[in-house]
Formats: sequence, C-alpha cells, structure tokens
Amino acid sequence: MANKSAVITVDGKQVEMNVRSGSIGPEVIDIGSLYKNTGTFTYDPGFTSTASCESKITYIDGDEGVLLHRGYPIEQLAEHGDFLEVCYLLLYGELPTAAQKKDFDHRVTMHTMVHEQMSRFFTGFRRDAHPMAVMCGTVGALSAFYHDSTDITDPHQRMVASLRMIAKMPTIAAMAYKYHIGQPFVYPKNDLDYASNFLRMCFAVPCEEYVVNPVLARAMDRIFILHADHEQNASTSTVRLAGSSGANPFACIAAGIACLWGPAHGGANEAALNMLAEIGSVDRIPEYVAKAKDKNDPFRLMGFGHRVYKNYDPRAKIMQKTTHEVLGELGHRDDPLLEVAMELERIALTDEYFIEKKLYPNIDFYSGITLKALGFPTTMFTVLFALARTVGWIAQWNEMIEDPQQRIGRPRQLYTGEPQRDYVPTSKR
Repeated sequence: MANKSAVITVDGKQVEMNVRSGSIGPEVIDIGSLYKNTGTFTYDPGFTSTASCESKITYIDGDEGVLLHRGYPIEQLAEHGDFLEVCYLLLYGELPTAAQKKDFDHRVTMHTMVHEQMSRFFTGFRRDAHPMAVMCGTVGALSAFYHDSTDITDPHQRMVASLRMIAKMPTIAAMAYKYHIGQPFVYPKNDLDYASNFLRMCFAVPCEEYVVNPVLARAMDRIFILHADHEQNASTSTVRLAGSSGANPFACIAAGIACLWGPAHGGANEAALNMLAEIGSVDRIPEYVAKAKDKNDPFRLMGFGHRVYKNYDPRAKIMQKTTHEVLGELGHRDDPLLEVAMELERIALTDEYFIEKKLYPNIDFYSGITLKALGFPTTMFTVLFALARTVGWIAQWNEMIEDPQQRIGRPRQLYTGEPQRDYVPTSKR
C-alpha cells in the first residue's frame, strides 16, 4: 500500500506531511518538519490532538470503551491475572511463564524494605501532613538513598530502579498512612503476596495478630491492576517530560505523583465519594440530578463521564463487581452510600440526558466506595492510585529512555503578550 500523506497549505505554500499508522487506532500526521517548512506551529491546548510519543505499552479506544495493555484487554487481566503479572507484562512486553513469574515475584519481594534512615525522614513532616505531600517528598528522596540505580544509561541500573519503585511504593504508602494516623510503622512480610502485604502494613498493629482477608486482598490487587497504566495521561506525560531531561527515575516518579495529586486526575475518586456523602440518601437524588442538568448551576456529578472514554469505562464494570464483593464480605451491603451510588448508576444508564451526554459511571465512581469499605480514609485514595500507577510510569519511562527518537520535551507556544519595547527609566514612567 502506498504511503499516505497530508497536504497543509500556509500562505499559498503547500507542504506535504507523512501520515503514520499504528498497529491499531487513528492515523497521525507527522508535523515534525512543519515549522522548518512553513515557519508556523500547531496550537493544541491540552495536547488532545497531538501524539507526544510512539508507544507499545497501552492502547485506549475511548469511543468503544477499550483498554489494552500490550494487546491484552483490561477485563481479562483483572479477571485472571494478578498485579505483579501485569507489572511484568507492562515492563517486558509479554505475559510471564510460570518460571519467569516466580523469579519476578521474588525479585520484587526482595526490595520491599526501605532504608531504615527513611523512617526518620518521615518524622520531619508535621503529624497532620497530607499523605500525598509525604509521598512527593519521600519518593523524591529515594535518589538520596539509592545512588546505585540512578544511572539512566545503564540498562541494569534502570531495571533495578524499576523493581525498587514497584516494591517500595507499597511500603512508603503504608508508612505515610501509619504516620498520618499516628500508629507505628509495620515492616513488610515477604511470605505474603503484594496486595496482602500492603493491607497488613496498613492495618496491622504490633499488639495483635493481623490475618489478611483473601477477598479484600483480591479486591486490592484488582484495584492496583485497573490503575496500572492509562496511556499518555497527565501524570504519565509529566514522568516522560521530566525523564526527557535525563532526570533520575526517582525524581521522575515524584513528578508524576505531584501531577497525580490534582483533583481532576488522581483525586477524582475522593471527589466522587464526597459527592455521594453530600447527597446522603436516595430520596435526595432527584434534587441533585436536576442540579446537574441545570446549565446555570455549577454543581457537577463526580464519577460520571471520562475525558477519554465516551462509552462505558471498561474498568468500571470490573470495579462495580469488586465493590459488591467487598461490601458483601464486610456486611456493608446496606451502606447508604452504596444505595445512593447504585441508584445514581441506574439513572445514568437509563436517563436520556446522561445517555445523550455519555455520562457513564467511571472507575472513580466505584473505587472510592470500595476503598472506604476497605478502611482507607479519603486522604489515602490518591496515594493508592500513585502506588498502582508507578509500574505504568516506570514502563513508560523505560520505553522513553530506550527510544532513539527521544529528545528533551519542549512544547512551543502562541505568544500573546507585549511585543518588543524599550526600557524606560523610573523617573520617566
């Protein structure tokens, strides 16, 4: 098949641009030489029509509600796999054999502890510090503790740094939580699986034994899988942009955490839970639905619709099932928040307004309820998101470092300020 091209005309001058095709998804016009040939840039706020890189990791079709990791549908991975298997897939490109999985699990598990001096690092924060503030600081500080895995030109050091980040993030997240609530840190236990180990570090106390509930551990693991990667979102793009300068991997992940903290990104499930609490009961739903439909009312229904998915979020279907499993196990099936959530979901899937606007329940809608049922305060929700997304960030960072086309990120701008003018002395102004 002949190569496709697109013709752009600027001031009567025609410039031919190559059209590139991926393995699936829309074609892209390669505008790399646009400025050189025309003296003009493109203008794309939010980069919603711009491919910032070439990637083989994750594919999203928002119109059809599809999310693939290395070609595998998220539904299949969440239903049949575990989080570390998905980590291996994202990092290496293929699902592991039984021997590879055993080896990978062991390599991650051997890095779960953090340097003992880091426990003193935590005490430098105010006792009421937000856990995400603590995460930004402590993850960024990892480069001060692990000098032997910061050389980004060394593939071995990059992989050691990757394993360390995946292994230590649950420990750091649990430490941030324990510090936040004033309880002693709980060390990792290497005979437990990834999710069980994390739950134990969060909820065990030294004065009594803690037994991990397998239903809750499976739910936690599934939440991690569903948040593992999501293509070139704001935080992933931040990690790539930070990494394009040659910054060490720990600094890049800290940058991603800082970006994720925003309520429009990682804080969405907390906002959804707060909204359900504000509504309070099923009989008040019509009032709030009316407010949501009123163009002149600033109220927004959180947890509905998605920047990318214009169809039902495929992750939401799995999260809905997980929510019911957790609430059933804990005896919270009659939770008023869930009743409000289920009625809102029913309305969203049947009401013409919601259908027309494609405001389907998204993953944040269900994950907030599930995390609350597991015992986490809303201040920890984004921390858990960061924990899960770390593998995606690391996989994307590794891919960027190995990409021969990679160069430092440098977006252009449409300047609308004052044109050049001369300095006027103070006495003449």
